[in-house]
Amino acid sequence: MNNLFRLLFLTHRILKGYSWQQKNIYLFLLKRVVTYRDNLRPLDIMELYSDTYYIQRIQAGDTASFACLLDRYSRPVHTLILKIVRSNEDAEELTQDVFLKVFKHLKTFKGDSSFSTWIYRIAYNTAISDTRKKKHEFLAMEEAMINNVSEEEVAQALGYTDASEQMAMLDAALAKLPPDERALILLFYMEGKSIEEVSVISELSVSNVKTKLHRIRKKLFVLLKEMERLEV
Repeated sequence: MNNLFRLLFLTHRILKGYSWQQKNIYLFLLKRVVTYRDNLRPLDIMELYSDTYYIQRIQAGDTASFACLLDRYSRPVHTLILKIVRSNEDAEELTQDVFLKVFKHLKTFKGDSSFSTWIYRIAYNTAISDTRKKKHEFLAMEEAMINNVSEEEVAQALGYTDASEQMAMLDAALAKLPPDERALILLFYMEGKSIEEVSVISELSVSNVKTKLHRIRKKLFVLLKEMERLEV
């Protein structure tokens, strides 16, 4: 659980700007997690239970079990947010914000979707909301440039992503996309979420997600080709 506690003890800025209610929630949670960790036996750490098991325990009053959900999701949530906001410092603070929201609202989780989808939706909304508060300029692309690209060209260009050089170029191209478009690509292609899960997380219709992914893939193709041209 080293990664969890490294994250939780990044307190040099976490309380800055928080209301007293948020501070109390965080400090209470931190105390319970540390107590829970100290009481764990090695076998407890190795045993894996479903998200539902921990959620039911938490909703029944065993708030210390939240440590297990934190341990399970802190890394993937932080990774997703980092790829959206492109700032490690911001990603750490936003990750902490996400888990405060999860802890506060877990009692409202009804299981209509998986817990993974539910927490990803909170992470997605938190990250996108943060990027909208900041002024960033992203590459504008003419419609004709996108419409003239065939799906075969896109599939061929994006299919060779094993080489580290190609991955670096793809990451650079993703950085030029608006955060909401980048997030859809990350969720579907890199996090392995289904179209339906992406729809729930992004609060877009299934057809809209499909349309946007199709369009964003073409934008990435244009960006990659332009980057290759500039390297020649």
